[in-house]
Amino acid sequence: MSESGGVVGAGVSMADWEKRFRAARVSLPGWADDAPQRALFVSNATGTYELYAWDRDSGAQRKVTERANGTTDGALSPDGEWIWWFDDKDGDEFGIWRRQPFAGYPGTRPEVDEPAVPGLDASYPAGLAIGRGGGPVVVGRSTDEGGSTIHVVRGDAAPVEVYRHRESAGVGDLSHDGSLIAVEHTEHGDAMHSALRVIRPDGTTVAELDDTSGGTEELGLEVLGFAPVDGDTRLLVGHQRRGRWEPMVWDVSSGEERDLALDLPGDVSAEWYPDGSALLVVHSFEARSDMWRYDFVSGSLERIETPRGSVSGATARPDGSVEYLWSSAAEPPVVRSTSGGVVLDPPGLAAPASVPVEDVWVDGPGGRIHALVQKPAGATGPLPTVFDIHGGPTWHDSDAFAAGPAAWVDHGFAVVRVNYRGSTGYGREWTDALKRRVGLIELEDIAAVREWAVTSGLADPDRLVLTGGSWGGYLTLLGLGTQPDAWAVGIAAVPVADYVTAYHDEMEALKAMDRTLLGGTPEEVPERFAASSPLTYVDAVKAPVYVSAGVNDPRCPIRQVENYVDRLAARDAVHEVYRYDAGHGSLVVDERVKQVSLELAFAQGHLPG
Repeated sequence: MSESGGVVGAGVSMADWEKRFRAARVSLPGWADDAPQRALFVSNATGTYELYAWDRDSGAQRKVTERANGTTDGALSPDGEWIWWFDDKDGDEFGIWRRQPFAGYPGTRPEVDEPAVPGLDASYPAGLAIGRGGGPVVVGRSTDEGGSTIHVVRGDAAPVEVYRHRESAGVGDLSHDGSLIAVEHTEHGDAMHSALRVIRPDGTTVAELDDTSGGTEELGLEVLGFAPVDGDTRLLVGHQRRGRWEPMVWDVSSGEERDLALDLPGDVSAEWYPDGSALLVVHSFEARSDMWRYDFVSGSLERIETPRGSVSGATARPDGSVEYLWSSAAEPPVVRSTSGGVVLDPPGLAAPASVPVEDVWVDGPGGRIHALVQKPAGATGPLPTVFDIHGGPTWHDSDAFAAGPAAWVDHGFAVVRVNYRGSTGYGREWTDALKRRVGLIELEDIAAVREWAVTSGLADPDRLVLTGGSWGGYLTLLGLGTQPDAWAVGIAAVPVADYVTAYHDEMEALKAMDRTLLGGTPEEVPERFAASSPLTYVDAVKAPVYVSAGVNDPRCPIRQVENYVDRLAARDAVHEVYRYDAGHGSLVVDERVKQVSLELAFAQGHLPG
C-alpha cells in the first residue's frame, strides 16, 4: 500500500482542467423577501467556498464567513437585517446556527459570530424558517440519540420543542404571517417518500397530507412553499401521483387541492412569484431543464426562453424578472436574468469551455438507460474511457458544466455518465427500482452501457476506469468486486465500502434511508447488507484501487473505509488511499485540485499504454 502525499504531476501546469476548478464561481443569489436589494451568495473567490453579502443598490460585496474548510449553508432574515449560517466542525455537518448583521460589525469582526439560538445544542440541520417582523423562527434538528425535533423560537425566549419523532423529519416552510409551519416527515418509516403535516407554532396540528398509505404504490410529497401573502393558507406541494414529480396547490385551511396538471414530460418543480399570482416552473426532462411561467387566473403556461442545457436554480424577483443559474456541459455556469445580461460576474479567473455531451440510449434489463458521453474533440475510438458514476443515488447527471469530467477529457479520455435505475428525472418507478438489491441494480445498468461503449468502438476494453464519489464511489468499489474483469482501474471518493459498519457509524437520517432501501437494519436483513456491501467482494478485486476519504465524513464515515483498505492491504492488492481533513468532500479549491491530480496520475500510472 502507498499513502498519497503531495500532488503527483499529471503532465500539465495550470492547464484548462485546473483553470476550471480555480475559476471564480458564484451560486444563484438568494434575497431577503422584504428587502430584495439585500442578497446572499456563495463564492470561491478567495480559494474556499464561503458566504458573501451583496447590497445590490450600492454594488458592495462583503465576505461573511471565513473558515478553513469553507461554508455554504446560510440564510437571510426576511427583513434583510441578519445573515444566519451553519457552523460545523471541519465538515462533519454537526453544529449550530450562528448569525451576524447584514451590514457587518463596526471595527474588527468578531472571531466567532453570536449563536443564533443559544438554547439549542449542536445537531445535524433539518431545515430553517425565519419569520417576519419579530415572528417565530423555526429550527429543525436531528441527532443520533434523539431523532428529529423541531423548535420554535420567539425573540430572546427559550426555544420551545413543537415536534419530535424517531424517524426523519424537517422544516418545510413557515407561512408568510408566521401562523403555520409545514413539516415533512417519514413517521411511516419510508425515508424515500415523505408525508406532510401543518402545525401551529404551539405544535397543534392543522392539517395532514399523506400519499404513502392507503394504496399499493409508494408516493412521496414535498413542501415547495407557502403563498407569499399574509393570511393566505395555500401551500405549494410536490407530489408523485402520476408517476413523476409535479406541483399542486393545497389550501391547508379548507383542504382543497388544486391539481395543476401541467402538460410537460419529466419532473416539474415550482416556486411562487412574489405576489402569489403565478408560479415559476422549472421542468427537468432527460438530463436537461427549462423554465415556464404558470398564471393562476388564466391557467396558461408560458415558456421562459433559456439556452439548451440545465437550470440549476431560479428565482422570481419582485419586478417580475427571473434570475437563474445556467450551464451546459460545454459552457461554464453563469447567473442570468430574463431582463437581460449577467446578474453577478465574479472577478478572477474565467473557466475555459469544454466539449458538449452526446446523448446515448441503451437497452438495459430494467428499460432504456440514458447515458451522457463526452470525448476529446476530433478523437476516434477506441479510447481510454472513464465511467464517472454520479452520487445520490437519487440524483442524476445532466447537461451541466462539471470540471471533473472535463479534466478527464482534457487528458485524452472519453467520459461516460450513466443515469442508472435509482436516478431522478425519469419517473418514480425508475428512481424506486433499486430497493432491496441495492447497488446491484445500478451496476446492471452500468454494465449494459459498458457493453455498448465497447461494441460501438468508443471504449478500449483494456483501458476502462470506473470512478465516482459518494454513492458513485460506493458503486465503484462494488463494481470492482462484482465485475472484476470489466475494469482496469477503480477510483472511489468518499465511498461506502463496508455497508454494515457504515450503517452503524453514519448520521441518523442516512440510517433511515438505508433501512428504506434494504428493508431493515443489518441485524434484521443481514443477507441484503452482505449482498450490497463492497467488503463482501473485496477479495475478488483485480484492478488497482484508489480511495480518498474525509476523516470527518458523517455520511461515509472513515472507519468503514479503513476496514476495506485493510482487507486490500492484507492480500497486497495494488491500491492507494488518500485521507484529508474534511467531511463529505472539500470546499477548498487547492484541495480539490490536489485530489483530481492524484486521481489522474493514478489512472495514467496503472492503465496499459
